[in-house]
Amino acid sequence: MARLVTLQQNQLSFSPFASSLSDFSGTRLLHTQLQLKKKSWQPKGTFYVSASSTKKILIMGGTRFIGVFLSRLLVKEGHQVTLFTRGKAPISQQLPGESDSDYADFSSKILHLKGDRQDFEFVKSSLSAEGFDVVYDINGREAVEVEPIIDALPNLEQYIYCSSAGVYLKSDLLPHAETDAVDPKSRHKGKLETESLLQSKGVNWTSIRPVYIYGPLNYNPVEEWFFHRLKAGRPIPIPSSGIQITQLGHVKDLARVFVTVLGNEKASREIFNISGDKYVTFDGLARACAKAGGFPEPELIHYNPKDFDFGKKKSFPFRDQHFFASVEKAKSVLGWEPEFGLVEGLADSYNLDFGRGTYRKAADFETDDIILGKKSLVSV
Repeated sequence: MARLVTLQQNQLSFSPFASSLSDFSGTRLLHTQLQLKKKSWQPKGTFYVSASSTKKILIMGGTRFIGVFLSRLLVKEGHQVTLFTRGKAPISQQLPGESDSDYADFSSKILHLKGDRQDFEFVKSSLSAEGFDVVYDINGREAVEVEPIIDALPNLEQYIYCSSAGVYLKSDLLPHAETDAVDPKSRHKGKLETESLLQSKGVNWTSIRPVYIYGPLNYNPVEEWFFHRLKAGRPIPIPSSGIQITQLGHVKDLARVFVTVLGNEKASREIFNISGDKYVTFDGLARACAKAGGFPEPELIHYNPKDFDFGKKKSFPFRDQHFFASVEKAKSVLGWEPEFGLVEGLADSYNLDFGRGTYRKAADFETDDIILGKKSLVSV
């Protein structure tokens, strides 16, 4: 039988993200703080959401990015929260701006169930032995990974799934709405198949479809890609015209909506797009990153991607197309509103992560140098 372990503070290794800032919940960002990166920084957002009753909750994943913020919200609510992971990463680490007392409280309450979700027999036996009211599936990619969880928990009250707006079929009509056609050949087709499985199983489910996610601890090179180039004082190469429109949503806003749907009848068997409520061009995003980090206006270089062969390397972190989704359903049905504007959110990410010298991937300018070595580029 699997064993749940409560992690005490003295069991945890010191995190490189530890901070002397005292308020992880934070206060509203001042405009002057966006301009001057040397100003003192307070993370923004009332990072607390009310829920109606205490639940026994399992989070599949939870030690990276979304799960880090979501698990704290749920523990603050008084829920019993267990993370199911392979145990390769620390279950708890002190976050930038998180007080010592908040961290100690969280680390003393979070539980761990160690295992591999690909070991379906172990998943079924361990989950059925423990029993859970609610499952948050943050890292599920394929339907075959989800079925053993549902089978193990016949009395499950709700399955809350992190899907992706990447499932939508490319269209000339934007923004994407939840009722839009989906692409069965998408690289996210496993998430589509999972949504279909949840519907066919008759469980109470909710699916969240984020667009691009950003914020502190982001393991995808979204804002970090721009920050590396801004810090190095390099031109920023942007494909095509730079007016392609995209959309980013802050991880803390995403975590809040995950809690908002918990036990919410309006979220039963529903899909919600989640992101920021403003759209931005690629050029605009580069300038927003510069403003958020206190850097000078960047030099932007436009290039035709068809003129280059980068092999397996990605020269830009976004798909080279218009890609954004409506969040009106989440606003009208759930009463959810994103707290972060784009520049505010990027500043939150920079000051609590990259600006402290922490990042997930080292700078790699190989494709930039290939682009910049070609003549007839357009600088703006």
